[in-house]
Amino acid sequence: MSAITGIFNILATPFTPDGEVDSNSLRHLVDFQLALGAYGLTILGVLGEAAKLSVYERTHVMQTVVEQVNGRVPIVVGTSHPDTATCVRLSKSALEGGATGVMVALPPLNEPSEAQIFAYYEELAAHVKGTIVVQDYPKVNNVTLSAAVIARIANEIPTARHLKLEDPPLMEKVRAIRTQTEHIAIFGGLGGMFLLEELHAGTGGTMTGFAFTEVLVAVYQAYSSGDMVRATEIFDQYLPLIRYENQPEINLTIRKELLYRRGAMAHAGLRVPFRPIDRGTHDEITWVLQRVGITDPTQIITF
Repeated sequence: MSAITGIFNILATPFTPDGEVDSNSLRHLVDFQLALGAYGLTILGVLGEAAKLSVYERTHVMQTVVEQVNGRVPIVVGTSHPDTATCVRLSKSALEGGATGVMVALPPLNEPSEAQIFAYYEELAAHVKGTIVVQDYPKVNNVTLSAAVIARIANEIPTARHLKLEDPPLMEKVRAIRTQTEHIAIFGGLGGMFLLEELHAGTGGTMTGFAFTEVLVAVYQAYSSGDMVRATEIFDQYLPLIRYENQPEINLTIRKELLYRRGAMAHAGLRVPFRPIDRGTHDEITWVLQRVGITDPTQIITF
């Protein structure tokens, strides 16, 4: 099994108040997530605001994270780009720079055929000599990957045997893929809202940016050890917070506010475009934290 397994945190990209990449906060955030027990880091994903960064900034973030991690955990770098040549260049740079793998979603296409979808990843693998994590997230690129084409990619492209799945209903799609191939490690997402059910359906973990990574790690470890009762207890206790954080349109705004409250980064700001949150939402965050038993978010939750 590849080193890409378990709970990967999708790293937020911290910014200074004037909108520049905050390298100091980025380094601190890396150490913070590793202290929470993250099995690995996925950087420059959708919730890492990769689409708002220049190619130079994406390279800088990647180099900073690789340097700060210093081999402690695997790193997956999001290298999706509307221009295929740029995607290839970013992917090669990431792998040559020390990343364990690259995560790639198809560029927005007009109803591509399954043959076109397969050909895209086949061409990518021909140019990129390293692990490719296929990203299935129709909300972002308006391209849906069927279970059949995912299975074909896994069966016929040896370097593309990891999947980041964010196409609900997640568990049904996991089961559909599993009936057609065993040659793929599947990771859920969607803020961790279905982590327990995803594991039960046959995933190998999750890649998500939920601000309390230690909760997901505890669920995963309890489940993996066969203690379903404990895994369920932990998951159900914190589910109100997981659900609240992952609200459509403002999920990243809430997530960055929580990371700021945890002391993980100096500022909670996002780059435009983004949806701000109002005073009522700030108060609700405090209320939800109290409901799940978190009185001091700067403290690591122990289990």
